[in-house]
Amino acid sequence: MDGINPEQVTAWFKEHVPGVATPLRFSLVSGGKSNLTYRVETADGKAYVLRRPPMGHVLETAHDMGREHRIITALYGKGVPVAKTHGLNRDKAINDAPFYVMDFVEGVVLQDEAAARSIDSADRQALGEHIIDVLATLHMVNPDAVGLGDLGRKEAYIPRQLKRWTKQYEDSKTDDIPEMDECRRRLERDMPEQIGSAIVHGDYRPGNLMVAGPRVAAVLDWELCTLGDPLADVGYLMNSWSDPGDALAESPTSIGGFPPRPEIAARYTKHTGRDLAQINYYRAFSHWRLAAIGQGVYKRFLMGVMGQQDMDLESYRQSVVTRAQKALELLTA
Repeated sequence: MDGINPEQVTAWFKEHVPGVATPLRFSLVSGGKSNLTYRVETADGKAYVLRRPPMGHVLETAHDMGREHRIITALYGKGVPVAKTHGLNRDKAINDAPFYVMDFVEGVVLQDEAAARSIDSADRQALGEHIIDVLATLHMVNPDAVGLGDLGRKEAYIPRQLKRWTKQYEDSKTDDIPEMDECRRRLERDMPEQIGSAIVHGDYRPGNLMVAGPRVAAVLDWELCTLGDPLADVGYLMNSWSDPGDALAESPTSIGGFPPRPEIAARYTKHTGRDLAQINYYRAFSHWRLAAIGQGVYKRFLMGVMGQQDMDLESYRQSVVTRAQKALELLTA
């Protein structure tokens, strides 16, 4: 199993997870193109999740297991559905990289239309409402009260994000994409004033939600979480949310039965009091940032450091260009 040293990881489990029954069985959870996620099943049928960085080339500041573990641990029991954590390993001698372990939460990940169809049509409206309610709850959590007040600077979120992802995009470039440069210029020029701050998930979309019936069972993939402008999360979610007949690709909500985009926006405003008049800017920013992240994933696949996962490299490269083009459309609308 690429990315797992079975003997040493098993020894770590014995020390940190009381009563764990060995031997352990490891399997790579499909769909991860950044940090790697493994299901760990014990001899008596219990299941855990192990998260570690990708193998080989890792960009500076990315894939911080300690940060992700800290966030999930702090939010557990605070109204935001996350898994219970069982420990963080920083000793690279054990498994070649840091990792952390948490409970395996049962449910369905809303990663595509097929997954969404497994949700009863009578539950989809309530599920959509709970998805936006969970995001609003996260944004209403006081980071200082849960020990996350020093997770990042609370102000100047968009400028910091533009700086970070511009650097990582430049570090991952394989060729020029003019739309990326033009989009960054417009994002810098048209930037709205940040009003307030919150814990920002950074990747809040259906594909990072484990759901069970009409409820979110767990929010996944916290590696991009920081403090800053919560409207960035809302814009990102709206990019991942479409009504039947929309042209938005790969949106599980397009099968129907989920609340429409204007309805989830209004529900968020009702819960938080935040004005979404400039949400198109945040949607554009989210498309551009995803393109920058996608370029990094593309380069890691080119270098062969993402484990045994299939990837249509040319299609993935084109998706980076498409994201940049969508961002420009929103900025010029």
